[in-house]
Amino acid sequence: MIEHLRPGTNAANARVALFDFDGTISVIRSGWMDIMVPMMVEILLELKTGEREEDLRAVVEEFVGRLTGKQTMYQMIALSEEIEKRGGKPLDPLEYKNQYLALLNDKIRDTITELREERCSPDKYLVPGSRALLESLKERGLTMYLASGTDQIYMREEARLLDVDRYFDGGVYGALDDYKSFSKKILIQRLIASAECKGEQFLGFGDGYVEIENVKEVGGVAVGVATAEPECLHVDEWKRKRLSGVGADFIIPNYLCRGELLGALFPA
Repeated sequence: MIEHLRPGTNAANARVALFDFDGTISVIRSGWMDIMVPMMVEILLELKTGEREEDLRAVVEEFVGRLTGKQTMYQMIALSEEIEKRGGKPLDPLEYKNQYLALLNDKIRDTITELREERCSPDKYLVPGSRALLESLKERGLTMYLASGTDQIYMREEARLLDVDRYFDGGVYGALDDYKSFSKKILIQRLIASAECKGEQFLGFGDGYVEIENVKEVGGVAVGVATAEPECLHVDEWKRKRLSGVGADFIIPNYLCRGELLGALFPA
């Protein structure tokens, strides 16, 4: 269940745990890429440059994957840049973001309603083993933060509906309209600057390139959660390749390996 990419690495000194949300804790938005990528490919096809659809898809998948974990706005900015490269005149990136969110919200509407009406256990939409791991880390005394590239107004409600917001005493942070004012990197730097912790005292969990990179940049320990959504029972090889390539210390498919993982992170 656990791939230990850097034997000997552990989080014995960790004081802070930083979690990504979508794909790392929540699977409410599972399949978001299957909405974003086709939308962007269609927009690029409308430019009629003569490029094949599969070639445009490869272009879009590359920058969407590379920017996963950052605010959604950055993926829309990248789309705008691709339009300009092809001689087109892009809309404001916020317009593309709103188009995408309308499509995604249609997809997840029934899930959100099911949770709001308490017609299912919140655990139905958690990465397997999430709650038990969060409780274990709280018991260890780590201060926990939840940070997401998803808009704060949405992800805070979703964290509440999943009954996980209570674990994150450090705070629950999402993307803001002023997208330059907050990021996972800014949060990490803020905590270090305030002397709350040193870089090597960070323990990060994420299924995206960005959060793993941010934690490793300051000398922390990073767990790559290579979830094959929505079941999250096996490692997604595409995620694994990206997470290991950016420096993840561990790769896991979910948190059902909690005992083994905690033993590796916090050796006796």
